[in-house]
Amino acid sequence: MKRQRACIIGGTGFVGRHLLTRLGNAGYHCVVPTRRAFRHRDLKLYPQVELHELEDATSYAALFADCSLVVNLAGILNESGGASFQAVHVDLVREIVAAAQAAGVPRLLHMSALHADAAQGNSAYLRSKGAGEDVVHGADLQVTSFRPSVIFGRGDSFFNRFRSLLEMAPGVVPLACPQAQFAPVWVEDVVDAMVRSIDDERTVGQRYDLCGPRVLTLQALMTYTARRLGKRVWIIGLDDKRSQLMARVFDKLPGAPLTLDNYLSMQTPSVCNEHNGLLQLGIHPTDIDTIVPTYLGA
Repeated sequence: MKRQRACIIGGTGFVGRHLLTRLGNAGYHCVVPTRRAFRHRDLKLYPQVELHELEDATSYAALFADCSLVVNLAGILNESGGASFQAVHVDLVREIVAAAQAAGVPRLLHMSALHADAAQGNSAYLRSKGAGEDVVHGADLQVTSFRPSVIFGRGDSFFNRFRSLLEMAPGVVPLACPQAQFAPVWVEDVVDAMVRSIDDERTVGQRYDLCGPRVLTLQALMTYTARRLGKRVWIIGLDDKRSQLMARVFDKLPGAPLTLDNYLSMQTPSVCNEHNGLLQLGIHPTDIDTIVPTYLGA
């Protein structure tokens, strides 16, 4: 039987690599476009994965030819190096949608963000994610979008970033937005939701909020990480005024570890207000205690 063909935009990233494995196991031949194929040579070891070197003139319509599925995972948390929220979260999405329609792709899965809202989002990040989400759902395609809280798992940039900060800390860690709320969701639960939706007609047109089983503050998550690492540190939660000041100062640093837009995003609790899409799709959300100790340390 001929394997189905899927194109994964953003397939070289954290979520993408997990999704490639799941799609390969589900019988898909996966095409992964990248502008720097040499940086991702290890993906050639994945069964049924084809790296495609992108050029400026590359047509997504040609790349999508013979694909029964396109997945858009492209996203940035901060604007840098000429990459803007508008360019990545909106303009690129329009290009993908137009190419998918031109190539006759029947199915599109789109990664958005929890509480993305083009009009009411607290930050440029959330507004741009909301605008991109509206673009895909306004297209004449069979679309499903996914709106996760912060995603964790081996190789993540969440708990591993906490680890890096704690390992550099001189015993004291000032923490901006300590009461910001998150419902960390396991990457494998996220990709499970995506794969389950592909052939389920009931998911077409749906926007699924994806959350883990627990709501934790940023300070609780930092404390949890320190405990798992066996680090004894004093985590000082900053008030709102000092949190905003830290964000404004750090925003001007190279590779800003915290931006003003990050601060604004954290004013909206990253939790599922009503329905958790994982439960709607028959997936029991996995707790951080089940997974994080396997890669963060006992």
